[in-house]
Amino acid sequence: MSFFSDTEAGILQRHLSRRSLLGGAAASGVLVTPLALLGGTARAAGDSAPAEITVAGAHQAPIPIVIPDFGPGLGNQISGVISADLSSTGLFQVMGGTVPASVQPDFSALKGRGARVAVAGSAAGSDSVRVEMRLWDVVAGQQMEGRAYTASQSNWRRIAHIIADAIYKRLLGEDGYFDTRIAYISRTGPRRHQSTRLAIMDQDGANAHMLTNGSWLTLEPRFSPISEQLAFLSYANNRPRVYVYDLNTGQQTILGTFEGISFAPRFSPDGRSIILSATTRDGGADLYLIDLATQHRRRLTSAPGVIDTSPCFSPDGQNIVFNSDRGGSPQLYVMSVNGGDARRISYGHGHYGSPVWSPRGDQIAFVRIGSGGFTLGVMGPDGVGERSLTQGFTVESPSFAPNGRALAFCRQNAAGAGGAGFSSSIAVIDVAGFNEHIIPTTTGASDPAWSPLRR
Repeated sequence: MSFFSDTEAGILQRHLSRRSLLGGAAASGVLVTPLALLGGTARAAGDSAPAEITVAGAHQAPIPIVIPDFGPGLGNQISGVISADLSSTGLFQVMGGTVPASVQPDFSALKGRGARVAVAGSAAGSDSVRVEMRLWDVVAGQQMEGRAYTASQSNWRRIAHIIADAIYKRLLGEDGYFDTRIAYISRTGPRRHQSTRLAIMDQDGANAHMLTNGSWLTLEPRFSPISEQLAFLSYANNRPRVYVYDLNTGQQTILGTFEGISFAPRFSPDGRSIILSATTRDGGADLYLIDLATQHRRRLTSAPGVIDTSPCFSPDGQNIVFNSDRGGSPQLYVMSVNGGDARRISYGHGHYGSPVWSPRGDQIAFVRIGSGGFTLGVMGPDGVGERSLTQGFTVESPSFAPNGRALAFCRQNAAGAGGAGFSSSIAVIDVAGFNEHIIPTTTGASDPAWSPLRR
């Protein structure tokens, strides 16, 4: 479980009777086809193509890239989304300009502007839209990529995100994360009496819509890695339990039957099971693994009075990182998915929680609470190399982008008398600790959960 706000902590505290839980502190539908080469010789393309520049290099010197309008109306909107996607990473210096869509560009003129790469594109159609994109290596004077995308007009934003992903991958050698969504908790009303609703949006904040009506406190959404499902915590009928929400049908299903409350769900990497925490009669909480097909559950931890929570799988599904107060204060532990001995990995100053394993397997993100407030950081799976990414009054609920390059998290500010001035928003930061920015939302927002790349 994440570190909760005061209101949520109070609700859970009544069920657990343990303040230690908080550590003592408050591309379906898009057809993609190759384009014929426009003169000369193309650079090697495809999944095996080498990156043109490293991410570390782009961090130090963002890639100068020219992205022109793809035409009036819809074309202009598509190029605007592509530009915004690439700019949001901090790895690209996006420039406007004119690049012809059907002939080779003037490389000398582009070089004179300092461009390293240029994009050319066009958009045509009404009910069905065809968008063409070419990526040019300005320095070498060669075409790097050429594709056409066809979809219904309602999918134009997806086409733009898919193009941005293609550019990102061709230049940096790793998958992008623009054609993704973020599930989150929408928050409205006074701080102490907020209405919370399960919600979903594109990763840039567009196309947001509510999935639940706000009748009950809702928290902790988690995406399935393989299907259109979300696991989340709902207080429906005043009984906190984990539910699974089907994004295709809107159906909500209770996951498992527990004597106490169940919370902190997380899908396994293969999407076939969910690990969660469930409270016990002695005031603790144990970890359980539930098979989604059979509903069979297996207890992974069992220690009287100990709270084990916030479990998250390693990308290979062989290990679990979780938060536990078994040593006297909330710290991070790693153990086999089969249970058994757990190894502590957090030894810094303060209380640790909200661990989440990077899709790359090389880092674990976490939240640490100390005398200076909240810190969002990362460390190796063995606890080595801990470093801080950002701090604040409250920073919590980290969630990795599917390529492991960025982290979404919740940032909340301190409130004045009566909750005045309080805000809760979703921010994104590069795992190198730079380029933090807020995702625009129409309401207050928390508990972000990044989806896999859409297929």
